[in-house]
Amino acid sequence: MLRIALPLTLVTLAVVGLFLAAPHAPAGDSPLTAETVEYKAGDVTCEGYLVFDPAVKGARPGVLVVHDWMGIGDFAKAKADALARLGYTAFAADIYGKGVRPKDGKEAGGQAGRFKGDRALLRARVTAAFEALVARKDLVDAARVGSIGFCFGGTTVLELARSGAKVAAAVSFHGGLESPTPADAKQITGTVLALHGADDPFVPAAEVAGFQEEMRAAKVDWQLVQYGGAVHSFTNPAAGNDPSKGAAYQALADARSWIAMKACFDEAFAPKK
Repeated sequence: MLRIALPLTLVTLAVVGLFLAAPHAPAGDSPLTAETVEYKAGDVTCEGYLVFDPAVKGARPGVLVVHDWMGIGDFAKAKADALARLGYTAFAADIYGKGVRPKDGKEAGGQAGRFKGDRALLRARVTAAFEALVARKDLVDAARVGSIGFCFGGTTVLELARSGAKVAAAVSFHGGLESPTPADAKQITGTVLALHGADDPFVPAAEVAGFQEEMRAAKVDWQLVQYGGAVHSFTNPAAGNDPSKGAAYQALADARSWIAMKACFDEAFAPKK
């Protein structure tokens, strides 16, 4: 277990060093191939977004991307594109279902609250997306699959890991960290990385402490990185720049958390010795 709590003025050379040791060929600047993919979660049709670089041949690590409370849209798809440019096959999940796209915060809160209040349903929806990604055997090495999520999506990828899914690394960006069933952390099979705004009022200190205790008790391989001065939604420019509102973009935390994610994946996807 490694816990890092750092102010944004600190440069972490160890993280950068891990990032430099990439276990797969980066994609470069070639055009990406993107597909809209319909898949089923029980009786519900969902509509995800698959993207990869055709210049990278054969199966490669896959990464599931889970959207924030606004549902699958440009932000999640842009993150998937960025992962594809790193040489991964990325799949942006659709947790809410095809055509369910909140138009404002009120609708988003209702949708996110529905799933956060029913963890079995949340796990079922994210598992369906995970299986849709892994099913692409031509593009995905099933032994090297990770997940990332933002806000609501951060909560979701942690639930996927707690379900026992074969996820090599689960990365939560400013996600909720609480669990109604903390004993389920014993089912986590890979590493967990929580990237957290140290001043996030929506994920208070007691919740962060509970997450740490959950991870320790289950003996999970976990990391927690806290970014000083960062609040909720620090990776999303659409959150604005006023931290007093509790959610705001912060460029340094955004950049540093992405580097931390890459280092985590480089380690998790590296060939086993």
